Amino acid sequence: MNNNKLYPFERNRYYAGKMLTSADFQAEQTYFNNKRRFLNSVMYGAGIVCGLGVFSLDDLSILVESGVAIDGMGREIVIDSSVVKKLSAIDGFDNLRSSDVSLCLSYEEKEVHTVYSVNQTNSDKNYEFNRIAEGYRLFLMDKEDIPLSFEMESEFLVKGVLFEDSNFKVDFLMPATVCRGKQVKAVVRVTKLSMADVKLSYRSTLQIPAFNAPDGSHEIEIDIDNLLLEAGKSADYDFWMMTQDIPAPETNIILKSGSVSAAENGEAVMAPANFTIRVLLSNTLPRDLVNTEIGKVNLEMKGIGSQGDYIRLADISLVRTDQAYIIEELTEASVKHYIMSPSQEMLREIYMDFFIKNADITQQAVVSAPVMSEQPKMKAEPQTPQIATGVLEIPLQENPRKGEIYYSGEIMHGLGKGNVYVDVGYEFINEDTTISSSAKSTIFGNPELFDGEQRNVVNAETAIRVLNDKGSFIVAAKLLENVDFLMLTYRWVAIKFPAGNDLELMEETGGKSISAVTPTVVLGTKESHFFGVEYHNMDAVSIAYELTEPNSGEITADGIYTAPNKEGVYEISIYCTDMPLICTYAYAIVKKKGLE
Repeated sequence: MNNNKLYPFERNRYYAGKMLTSADFQAEQTYFNNKRRFLNSVMYGAGIVCGLGVFSLDDLSILVESGVAIDGMGREIVIDSSVVKKLSAIDGFDNLRSSDVSLCLSYEEKEVHTVYSVNQTNSDKNYEFNRIAEGYRLFLMDKEDIPLSFEMESEFLVKGVLFEDSNFKVDFLMPATVCRGKQVKAVVRVTKLSMADVKLSYRSTLQIPAFNAPDGSHEIEIDIDNLLLEAGKSADYDFWMMTQDIPAPETNIILKSGSVSAAENGEAVMAPANFTIRVLLSNTLPRDLVNTEIGKVNLEMKGIGSQGDYIRLADISLVRTDQAYIIEELTEASVKHYIMSPSQEMLREIYMDFFIKNADITQQAVVSAPVMSEQPKMKAEPQTPQIATGVLEIPLQENPRKGEIYYSGEIMHGLGKGNVYVDVGYEFINEDTTISSSAKSTIFGNPELFDGEQRNVVNAETAIRVLNDKGSFIVAAKLLENVDFLMLTYRWVAIKFPAGNDLELMEETGGKSISAVTPTVVLGTKESHFFGVEYHNMDAVSIAYELTEPNSGEITADGIYTAPNKEGVYEISIYCTDMPLICTYAYAIVKKKGLE
């Protein structure tokens, strides 16, 4: 192969009195030729510009149409008129070793137009060629001698293996960086590795916390049934998603569950569950992201991955005997590489295909997704206050006396952060003579007013400290008399009213709500779970996650919760980023493995 490095460039410098020789004029031509060919290679690449179709006319002959190509060195190759050739008359035919061959086209120069040499340096050479004709050469070579195309490893895509055995490999690939608020495509690629006559059935569920599938969920369902491939062949399955506009710098895609059947007996087995892919989130527009990835390839990398000094036009299968041959099949589709102008445009369109749906896919996605606009619009009703209630206990010391103050632990009211009103009432069991049985009662306020009716009520003054930034409160009780109880039991009620900006959002949020797909999960220590969200009477929006108490584990911005080392019940607050009034809660019950 010829050296395809055309730079650095060096051109003639003219000055008064310079003596010009043939070497200077050759340098002039070399400079402009190399500069043009360099621009061809970096702007257009190697391939067919137009024409050059190949057809089998009969069992022995082919037709090559006129056309233009550019080889890996940037040289233009022009076939100005269609040409008919017998295969046996094409260069390289006599050296073929196999029946699978490739028809190739290369650049060729010929010296033409002989003229009398006036200044003869060689007495035996009276004539010189006056011109160089730029032409072409058709030749045949064994297909197995075609070098494998080498492509530089790209950082644009991230890939992970969902399943692999001796027969099949199932890969998951998508852009390593995605754009917030934009569509993105993931591809599941199945590749046949062996010659065995085996079909693949693969099913799995992938959790996609920072993305919405067409049905609004945070999951991709992969269902491949009885796929049969030839050895070395691949099949792609596309999955479109919408990237959420969340502040997290990255997200993970996790394999939730899966099963696979790829054996002669057809028995299904569980697929490995340790698949995780990390994807970065960016505010960059898709086209800028793609342009950056393409533009950062340097000249050395381009030189390593450059194509050769010829162009493949077709693959031909022959039926050969000792004395003759017959053209059995001629294939162009998988051989030809067309220049779409400029050279980066083809790669750009391949990358942009991960962000832009075609019409068919868009239509399917609309059909499968819930069409919120077709549902009857609900009239926004006045928003009622959010209310929560529960029971708390305040333990007393031995022989509690008048004037002593006791405190409850920190109580989470579950209404989230903000201004919340909390009140407590003393709760006790008394005998109700009207129904001849015991009944539970709660006294809010001063219990002395009921002192004549009930003797088992503890007279205590209470105060509540609401921790607005934590969504919790603490109750203090001061004894107003000596008591012989060991525990004070109170019923608490928390009320959160919309205020300020919340009032302006009342009509907007009326009838809308969210809920956790799995409100309560049981996890082992350090195990992870994704808390997906369901939307009611609203479209999918950006969601935020927070832990309501410290040291309760970790949760990412896209909803992947990791349990702490300590057992317990931990609360996760989930709310709409733009509409915090629309919120819900989920709970993680953390137990050490091996314990019920």
